[in-house]
Amino acid sequence: MATLQGGLLGSDPGALSPAQQEQLRNFKIQTRIANEKYLRTHKEVELLLSGFFREMFLKRPGNIQEFAADYFTDPRLPNKIHMQLIKEKKAA
Repeated sequence: MATLQGGLLGSDPGALSPAQQEQLRNFKIQTRIANEKYLRTHKEVELLLSGFFREMFLKRPGNIQEFAADYFTDPRLPNKIHMQLIKEKKAA
């Protein structure tokens, strides 16, 4: 088993039985489906992330972690998201 960057161990294909591998595969599929359903019902998550990426690519900050902290703690952010949700509902 190879050691990956950061000291993590790579996958060990023989560690799980075929039944466990199938159970894990099904769990991953169900988790992905649940995550997609959640995101579809919470448009604000998409607005938060797309707004962050848009601002990041426009401003290209040197310190992305600091930029992200400032962006997501901006006291005006909840109102911006709320206004975008209203705007999208009116357009629909």
